[in-house]
Amino acid sequence: MSKKGKKNTVVENKSPEKEVVIDDGVFQKRLKQHHDELRWLYMELYENDSMFAELCDELRRFYLERKEELKAADCKREEERDWYKQNDMLGMMLYIDNFAGNIQGVEKRLDYIQQCNVNYIHLMPFLDTPEGRSDGGYAVSDFRKVQKELGTMEDLENLTAACHQKGINICMDFVMNHTSEDHEWAKRARQGDGEYMSRYFFFNNEREPAMYEKTVPQVFPTTAPGNFTWLPDIGHFVMTTFYPYQWDLNYRNPRVFNEMMYNFLYLANKGIDIIRIDAVPYIWKELNTPCRNLPQVHTIVRMMRIISEIVCPGVLLLGEVVMEPEKVVPYFGTVEKPECHMLYNVTTMATTWHTVATRDVKLLRRQLDIVNSLPKDYVFLNYLRCHDDIGWGLDFGTLMTEGIGERAHKQYLNNYFQGYAGESKSRGELYNYDPITGDARFCGTTASMCGIEKAGFEQNQQEMERAIKMDLMLHAYMFMQSGIPVLYSGDEVGQVNDYTYKENPHKAADSRYIHRGKMNWELVEDIDDTDTVAGKMFQGLKKLEEIRKSEKAFVSNADTWTVDTWDESILCIGRYYEGDKIFGLFNFSEFDKTAWINEEDGDYVELISGEELKPVGVNIPAYGFYYLKKK
Repeated sequence: MSKKGKKNTVVENKSPEKEVVIDDGVFQKRLKQHHDELRWLYMELYENDSMFAELCDELRRFYLERKEELKAADCKREEERDWYKQNDMLGMMLYIDNFAGNIQGVEKRLDYIQQCNVNYIHLMPFLDTPEGRSDGGYAVSDFRKVQKELGTMEDLENLTAACHQKGINICMDFVMNHTSEDHEWAKRARQGDGEYMSRYFFFNNEREPAMYEKTVPQVFPTTAPGNFTWLPDIGHFVMTTFYPYQWDLNYRNPRVFNEMMYNFLYLANKGIDIIRIDAVPYIWKELNTPCRNLPQVHTIVRMMRIISEIVCPGVLLLGEVVMEPEKVVPYFGTVEKPECHMLYNVTTMATTWHTVATRDVKLLRRQLDIVNSLPKDYVFLNYLRCHDDIGWGLDFGTLMTEGIGERAHKQYLNNYFQGYAGESKSRGELYNYDPITGDARFCGTTASMCGIEKAGFEQNQQEMERAIKMDLMLHAYMFMQSGIPVLYSGDEVGQVNDYTYKENPHKAADSRYIHRGKMNWELVEDIDDTDTVAGKMFQGLKKLEEIRKSEKAFVSNADTWTVDTWDESILCIGRYYEGDKIFGLFNFSEFDKTAWINEEDGDYVELISGEELKPVGVNIPAYGFYYLKKK
């Protein structure tokens, strides 16, 4: 063996008779590269050498346990750092049970997922949770066990392996802010075990919780008021930011950080490619603060990124930061010291639906300009709808300059999307309505919000054509944004609201289940029939997906900007990359319009129809769109 080969191996004495030679040279190289920063950050929070040493030992163990095919993928992705920033990335969110019954069912549907041009699927929460107190899967009772009705960890590994063979990436949620009260730690804490009580926030008096309540906002003031829950059986309050059955973890305790990182790596080793860090802004609690977005949160996320780079650098971190842009962007970290690989473009999503309801693109242009001004290394996930409600987190400071008040406008938006105002065709329901403030969030599928449900119920073919056009226009606009587009399962076939959730006692009080309905596979049977709604939607999206994959100007790091159209209802987005220039034009109104973008630098071709035209005054039909590429 060469000297280099000896240097990259470790001999472990497993028994007096046998020596086991383990090759951990790659791990040692990565650890050496990151060790000093990781130790500095860890000691900044914990000042605990022994716990840091344990962490490093466990990182090595998880690296050695990682399958060879995953290690090979890690090395390839280390060499191709921008692998996820290309124009072929397309995501889809789905609930395993609603989509295919269980994990094995999802594996059987991978050909359909490929047919959708999807190469990144986000499996909504599937880890073990208590029935009736699951918060849709976000109250985890065991981080190393799959919900029994969905399958097993072996099924998960089989699915990830099958996905990788087809070039599909798997994303899952890592709920790190809290555990279920049924988690083993919580059970032991409730028995009075001090070691486990220290992993949460327990108080045997009212004074300290009251002090926190002075500065900590409430997440769900109507359905789960307050940030603490009284446990009469042990005479203590416990911090519960979200729901009483979800106990907040105490990341000031290094044992919590270490153990949660071991859970993180355990799941990564099952073949997960993208790990979504749920509710990340909340994970550090400090008295006399809002307990949101504190500096220590960024220290923890940076350590997670380093740990991932050491053990499994092919795994991406997706941060769930559902806040205004100035609070979202810091979770990218810096170019030199990155944190999350990707973040949700949540404000743009909410602003998109504001634009639908007002037919005015000014606020949307401003929001897109903010995103487009950020470094090109920052990758956003763009979406029209997801598993959650729509909160109206708009730029109300700007709207106020136009005389639009926050409370009145939120009420208008909620009325509009319920179908009560502004000549709306939308259908849906409110979530967490607060009669005191008038605030509420909105729930509904993309198709129902665009009018497909109403038109179908009324058997109005003209309205149905209009609704399908709006739906496709919004997806075309989403594809034009900078970042990675993500579909919600069922949107590709125009699936509408599912009101049967009201018949389930565990779901009836949660209107979010209106857009979390079971996948209608009967609609999928029509995807090749363009006389059907499903066929029109599927084939229309397929054309957009193929254009996006074939045109290099759609890569994430292309130059992207907005263009004035001299019409308040028409949005224009420009993209430029390595000589290719494309304009996207999107009419957000129900009337035919003309966009005056006055581009006179040559001839253009419209990529959908193949028609040649000059982009000076471009006539766009109601809810129409064009992709114009310079010849």
